[in-house]
Amino acid sequence: MTDHTKKDQVVSSAMYVMDGLHSQHDGMMGTPRRKFVKKNKEIAVEELAEKILSGSRLDLAKGITLLESIRQEDREAGQALLLKLLPQTGNAIRLGITGVPGAGKSTFIEAFGLMLAEQGHKVAVLAIDPSSTVTGGSILGDKTRMEILARHPNAFIRPSPSAGTLGGVHKKSRETLLLCEAAGYDIILIETVGVGQSETVVRGMVDMFILLALTGAGDELQGMKKGIMELVDLVIVHKADGDNIPLAKKTVREYRQILHLLQQASPGWSAKAYPVSSYEKTGFNTIWQTILNFKETMEDNEQWSKRRQAQTKDWFYAMITDHLIDSFFSKDGKKSEVENLEKQVVSGELTVSKAVETLFENE
Repeated sequence: MTDHTKKDQVVSSAMYVMDGLHSQHDGMMGTPRRKFVKKNKEIAVEELAEKILSGSRLDLAKGITLLESIRQEDREAGQALLLKLLPQTGNAIRLGITGVPGAGKSTFIEAFGLMLAEQGHKVAVLAIDPSSTVTGGSILGDKTRMEILARHPNAFIRPSPSAGTLGGVHKKSRETLLLCEAAGYDIILIETVGVGQSETVVRGMVDMFILLALTGAGDELQGMKKGIMELVDLVIVHKADGDNIPLAKKTVREYRQILHLLQQASPGWSAKAYPVSSYEKTGFNTIWQTILNFKETMEDNEQWSKRRQAQTKDWFYAMITDHLIDSFFSKDGKKSEVENLEKQVVSGELTVSKAVETLFENE
């Protein structure tokens, strides 16, 4: 076999590797390598405010991102934006929706939101996803679960992580709500993480508080905290369709009996309970009419504006607390001092009360 034949056999093999080019460059013109430098663009607050007022969903999302940012310049721009838009806020019906996992909160909100959007209402959904206590991350899957509603021109969905905030809401949920109102959304739906005693935080930022319950109360009613039941203005017994209808009606009767025995969550309003099916689209008109009746009742007895004023006051004091905590830990050496005292408390060298006194001795 000749050398030429051997070479042909090697070339035809999949193991053959062609010799590379023997050159001092890669064939491209030699250009100096430039480092990427991120430039901080100046935020045009005035222009952004105008676009939000015009109803731009993209710019509304940008404004909310500024509010949620931890960068100081973004936060300042976000507050300046909010101040400009504040006169255009306060015209929406604010609804808080909670319920145990599996009750179908996202399913109900999408179906109910679509009905309202088709009627010409502008619907904003603030969907809060629980953040991981380990990584701090959040799936933020609500926009995916409400895919049809997300595409509707009259709807806006903003998923946000709870970021460790109690009450199943984000720290900036109140400010996000105001931005949505300025953008012309007349119905704000806030979907919370779940049921718990900390749901008072949600109650403190909405006009009407709604509990989504599963058909077939039984053990669920036994285990339901009295605290959450005293907060609700409306109970929706969900998944009331097919073979579940008789059971749903029974569950509604049981909830009505419980609500009748409890103190009113809103002065002058007796909490209601109704069956609803998002699958068969039944009960939605009753729910919407109940919401409108609630608003009319609250406005007639002047509780609508009083509640909002009280909520703004509570928000003010909550922000003071947050600011004091942030400023305290931002002081030089304060974090290390806290860590040292923590070790002494854990080891039993110091009582908790004495450690706190020591921490504030030089304040």
